Amino acid sequence: MEILIHVSDEETKVALVENRQLAEFFFERKREAGVVGNIYKGRVNKVLPGMQAAFVDVGLEKAAFLYVDDIFVEGTDVLPGEMSQDEQAPPTVSMDQSLELPVPEDPAIVVPRPEPPRKMPRKPIEEVLSEGQEILLQMTKEPISTKGPRSTTYISLPGRYLVYMPQVNHVGVSRRITNEDERQRLKEMVNSLKGGKGGYIIRTVAEGMTEAEARSDIIFLELLWQDIRSRGESMKAPSLVREDLDVVFRTIRDYLTNDVETLYIDDRKEYQRVMDFIGTYMPDYVSRVRLWEGPAPLFGAYDIERQLSKALEKKVWLKSGGYLVIDRAEALTVIDVNTGRFVGENDPEATIFQTNLEAVSEIARQLRLRNIGGIIIIDFIDMEKEKNREKVFQGLQESLAHDKARTNALKISDLGLVEMSRKRVREDLVHLLGETCAYCDGKGYTKSLRTIAYEILEELRSVPPGGQNPKERKVILFVHPEIQTVLQEEERDFLQVVERKIRRQVIIKPDPLSHIEEFSIVAP
Repeated sequence: MEILIHVSDEETKVALVENRQLAEFFFERKREAGVVGNIYKGRVNKVLPGMQAAFVDVGLEKAAFLYVDDIFVEGTDVLPGEMSQDEQAPPTVSMDQSLELPVPEDPAIVVPRPEPPRKMPRKPIEEVLSEGQEILLQMTKEPISTKGPRSTTYISLPGRYLVYMPQVNHVGVSRRITNEDERQRLKEMVNSLKGGKGGYIIRTVAEGMTEAEARSDIIFLELLWQDIRSRGESMKAPSLVREDLDVVFRTIRDYLTNDVETLYIDDRKEYQRVMDFIGTYMPDYVSRVRLWEGPAPLFGAYDIERQLSKALEKKVWLKSGGYLVIDRAEALTVIDVNTGRFVGENDPEATIFQTNLEAVSEIARQLRLRNIGGIIIIDFIDMEKEKNREKVFQGLQESLAHDKARTNALKISDLGLVEMSRKRVREDLVHLLGETCAYCDGKGYTKSLRTIAYEILEELRSVPPGGQNPKERKVILFVHPEIQTVLQEEERDFLQVVERKIRRQVIIKPDPLSHIEEFSIVAP
């Protein structure tokens, strides 16, 4: 994998490239900033017992949503309800901006949840929070559509090798560290070094970690938590207590691992800032970070802008000639697989199987690239052989395994459908880079010219018949110029029939500034 960072005066763009293909894309604009990972001191606005949730004012445009399972109650040692019973990565966490110590986010972090029943029964939210109460909380999801950000009071702080969770007394190990001896060694080391209350998660990059490295991380993280608590106590709500890193250091924190061959930066000042940090804290990665000095712009050399434009399109072509159609709805996304121009040879089942198999990897890539979350329905082409369906589903699972976001897919149904979900953390790419079409209002279509013309004729039929007064013998119709052409040429015969019925002459006046579906009738 390669990481490309393009820096300009107005924004910073980051592209993750795998085999010269754009795999993920995110950006940060100078006038906009995300909130995930930020820690706030907020004031409870509303407590909703019926939803077992609360809305907290943190000083943003929309109040933060806080579910009861995401509220830490003193005296309990229960992990947040956001975590699954088996394992779950902690939320993106913030770092001390002043210390400039970004660390990579590890998608493989696991936190075993205590087996039910809980150590203490969950209290109803009305017994935990009250309106006007001030609390410290961390953002776990960006505002999406009409919803405010999601939050938790379970604070998580990352170091280079460890994630510190002050309210949880547990030591866990990344599931991507597979050697059992190494897992046990790391766990025993952290247990012996950690002081007092608080839990730690050992990241994938900690494989081979020395005792000195672990101790350094623990000391820093515990001091950082003390600083956050101290600042939180002294500040008034609502206020920002700790801001997450900018997109460049978030990229280093989340993605600069051994899987990355090269990280290119096309801005000398930003390159020097990154090198200063990496030279001090991550010397093993110095050789992988390079200043882009090629003859072509960085994104141009990798064809990023064209690939990005294609990621906003509804249809995605496969190499064989088949294609995907990706339709977004309010609550789900539907992906349809089609053979298209791919006709195969003599065996239809083989053609269908090959198309579905090729579609699997592209679907997984599109989910990551477009950041599609929520419920997803994949409509594969129907396969008669059960073994082919199993191979396609296995291929889908293998492709989804590379995705940092949590996914859950059910087997292919008899109708050829796969139902799956993907954790939604931020807006999808279409919403981030675009906005609802002002002309069609997000419908994706407008009425046909003939449909609009016939609606107008129907409205004209309800106009009262003209009287003896010359003014009452006319009707003025204001329409879009294209509708005027249809009425005066293609549908002129029908218009004349209406004119005879209402005993009025229809005078059509074009209004080029009107919407094509808009019209008005003035009948004196």
